[in-house]
Amino acid sequence: MIGVLLVDDDALTLELHRSYLDRMGGFEVVAEATGARAAVSAILEHGEAVDLVLLDVTMPDGTGLDVLRHVRARGADVDVIAITGVREADVVRQMVGLGVAQYLVKPFAFSTFRERLEQYVEYRRRARETAGSATTQAEIDALLGALRPATAPALPKGLSPETLERVTADLRAHEPVSAVEAAGRLGMSRVAVRRYLEHLVSSGAVVRSPRYGTPGRPESEYRRALSR
Repeated sequence: MIGVLLVDDDALTLELHRSYLDRMGGFEVVAEATGARAAVSAILEHGEAVDLVLLDVTMPDGTGLDVLRHVRARGADVDVIAITGVREADVVRQMVGLGVAQYLVKPFAFSTFRERLEQYVEYRRRARETAGSATTQAEIDALLGALRPATAPALPKGLSPETLERVTADLRAHEPVSAVEAAGRLGMSRVAVRRYLEHLVSSGAVVRSPRYGTPGRPESEYRRALSR
């Protein structure tokens, strides 16, 4: 069983990641933390019980980079998968130097989460097989290749990563949202916002449902998916 620490300042995101791990099997959530300081304390407190940290990059009291710098300085040798947004690529690049070899870009569906975690399991298996023995170039390449994420699929034509991040952030802050509501907050057209929301629906990261109780045709509302 692989012990996991979940770190995110959003309660629904913690619940989502917990449900994803439950669906996979082979993982046990050892602890959860909602901030950078709490994450450092949890890693040091639980010690060897934590094999893997699903680490949010941006939190109110610090970053994932801050967490890694503190725990590495104290000798904590945990594996880390960074949970990041599109705009946080520079921070993730710095985290790679502190032992982050995997990342997940929000929002992501269960299929993407499962792929990354399966790659991590394969990495652990190969690392155990080669521990304490002479390692060939081919074995090193295979070990690192197990952690190499597949190329992320391109966004549909006309959608940009930056705007997708804005729409996703608005959804996290105000869900459930309608395209009209989000458009007013973001200063975008309703049609444009709906395209981004429907893209998230098609990826499995968001679910759409009818909203009743308003005059005329029921409009759609969107919220993050807890499962796929």
